[in-house]
Amino acid sequence: MSHTLRYTANCSLLFTELPVNERPAAAAAAGFDAVEFWWPFARPVPGDAEVDAFVTAITDAGVRLTGLNFYAGEMPGPDRGVLSLPDRAQEFRDNVDVVVDIARRTGVAAFNALYGLRQDGIDPAEQDRIALESIGIAAAGVAAVGGTVLIEPISGADAYPLSTAADALRVVAAAHAAGAPNVALLADFFHLAANGDDVAAVVDAHAAEFGHIQIADFPGRGEPGTGTLPLDELLGAAQTKGYDGYVGLEYKPTVSSAESLGWLKR
Repeated sequence: MSHTLRYTANCSLLFTELPVNERPAAAAAAGFDAVEFWWPFARPVPGDAEVDAFVTAITDAGVRLTGLNFYAGEMPGPDRGVLSLPDRAQEFRDNVDVVVDIARRTGVAAFNALYGLRQDGIDPAEQDRIALESIGIAAAGVAAVGGTVLIEPISGADAYPLSTAADALRVVAAAHAAGAPNVALLADFFHLAANGDDVAAVVDAHAAEFGHIQIADFPGRGEPGTGTLPLDELLGAAQTKGYDGYVGLEYKPTVSSAESLGWLKR
């Protein structure tokens, strides 16, 4: 017996015609009661006033913050996370306290930790060691707010070492073995499809362990219905297999954000 899926609007890709702090209200006006964001600030440790304004925007809009990325460098742009980079991992670690503060004030409990790109001249094993340490620090930090650290395979960045669900699940297993039980896979169906993973097989084998799902259609990363990914079937299967969390709408609208939601009404 499946219940109705709960959708959360990713306001780092949706409603981008508006400033960041106006997007929660736009999401609410479009019918959402939940939003998620990439790290919404330029720096890992923003000023208090910046954090206050963001939290106030969420609260005033009457929406729930269901997901937040840790600081991941310049996104969109050259970076895909900093936690595994020897010269930048400290930025990620400094960011954890700010993330936990936002969580205490908003109730958000799902936190995406982007792994970072492979660096020329640095042993991948050393990056993986730093990454595991960073993930452990993040997991210990968000454990205080009942939070989960999410590990995401992504596409479109060749030097990003986690491309398949299996790649990310190896990191999750290593974190669990190192004493961080609150680490889980973020299954972004678009990225998995783009990287050639069998999304249906991943859902079948692992849906009950997913920490979060995000969707966009493939190819193109547009709203559902603009590509060929059988999102309804995949989401139905995930529910049947035990996933009961939110589904993040992390797509690039091909029309205005509001118009791109037409598929939800079908």
